[in-house]
Amino acid sequence: MKAYFNLFDFSQKVNYKNEILAGLTVAMTMMPESLSFAILAGLPPLVGLYAAFMMGLVASVFGGRPGLISGGAGATVVVLIALMKSNGIEFVFAAVALAGLIQIIIGLFKLGKFIRLVPQPVMYGFVNGLAVIIFMAQLEQFKTGSGWLSGNSLYIMAGLVLLTIAIVIILPRITKAVPPSLVAIIVIFALVFVFNIDTKTVKDIASVSGGFPPFHIPAVPLNLATLQIIFPYALIMAGVGLTEGLLTVNLVDEITGTRGNSNRECIAQGSANIFNGFFFGMGGCPMIAQTLVNLSAGARARLSGIIAALTILLIILFGAPVIELVPIAALTGVMIMVAIGTFEWASFRIINKMPKQDIFVGMLVALITIYLHNLALAVLIGVIISALVFAWESAKRIRAKKYVDANGVKHYEIYGPLFFGSVTAFHEKFDVTGDPKEVIIDFKDSRVADMSGIEALNKLTERYAREGKKLHLRHLSDDCRTLLKNAESVIEVNILEDPHYKVAIE
Repeated sequence: MKAYFNLFDFSQKVNYKNEILAGLTVAMTMMPESLSFAILAGLPPLVGLYAAFMMGLVASVFGGRPGLISGGAGATVVVLIALMKSNGIEFVFAAVALAGLIQIIIGLFKLGKFIRLVPQPVMYGFVNGLAVIIFMAQLEQFKTGSGWLSGNSLYIMAGLVLLTIAIVIILPRITKAVPPSLVAIIVIFALVFVFNIDTKTVKDIASVSGGFPPFHIPAVPLNLATLQIIFPYALIMAGVGLTEGLLTVNLVDEITGTRGNSNRECIAQGSANIFNGFFFGMGGCPMIAQTLVNLSAGARARLSGIIAALTILLIILFGAPVIELVPIAALTGVMIMVAIGTFEWASFRIINKMPKQDIFVGMLVALITIYLHNLALAVLIGVIISALVFAWESAKRIRAKKYVDANGVKHYEIYGPLFFGSVTAFHEKFDVTGDPKEVIIDFKDSRVADMSGIEALNKLTERYAREGKKLHLRHLSDDCRTLLKNAESVIEVNILEDPHYKVAIE
């Protein structure tokens, strides 16, 4: 059956048991993270849970990637901490809504496809850095207000975490009927409850009791001054959210062997953040850790994300007294296993087989991700360095085959692209003084890629003209001819009229 309104693909086989259990597990792991980051940003705890509900529901229903989990993610909330401190919560809500609008525009103009420009070494660095961040965040649970836990408190916390990890590792070898993460949380909860073990619980972080997200128009002045304040934060938040989100889409594509729709995901994320801005949420984006928990539990459809979001809402409305008793140790153990599963261990196996520049890029992206927690900046730097390395390597590949025909005309057959990086090497191929009166440059196996290449041809033509010699260009592809035609007012080159050759552009 065809997709109805292009929202749900009813031809997809859905394992309802896996979807429901995965959704419950995701909800359990999402709640403490959303609470923690809300508190970190100085926001009311419920603002984090509302964001988890709205992001999870809207993105699961309308998003471009079944199986992807969205919520009140720390990557985007960290951006808003400074705005919260300087201008207050109303400006935060306005910035979140504006970020959503920016994300929708990016999706409508189909700019999400540019995530394909992210090279594999950058992906490795991004994922590994994120895994380290997830792991380091769990160490915070071993602290109290006065410092690290000690004595019995430390032993109990460490023992429960280790037991959780053991269950997650061992249970799949016995049965895969239920998600090991959910079983681990239930077992640890039961142990703590039955034996009255004194350990930190969700209630110690914050209360999760509340009502339905209230409609709320941000109380900010509607003027240019407000826009000047919130726009930089909104732009960075939109960029960080989409960077993490679209990279997560790619990651899920690889794991599931299917293809997501990045532009549709942009629109869904933007819509969810607009809801956040007007319904008391702190905003968010796709959450790679919870997505991996979801996938590891066997979920592949949209249902698990919907279940997770509705579970969080039901907990806010009715289940807070029970959920507040869930031990933090159980959630910590689950997230540590997620961090271990997130890390691309394969990157160690192939490290001696990769080019040195790729190793450098991957490590740099990971370090920036870990120390700055700025995913967008890490990926952007990685892409720029990779592009510069590619340009340098491409520049070294330009070469020329030279010969003189029976008519005394010298031919230069160019191989490799002529662009800003290869211009210097291109000029070095020509012996302007020693060449005959007529010279032909053959571009059958090359192409002029940019304005630097055009200007190189113009300067070369002038050099030959000063020597009283004629330079001709042959076998230019259609796009090269278009470039030269557009620049004819500022350059002067001679193009030989030859038969039409189908030269590969891409």
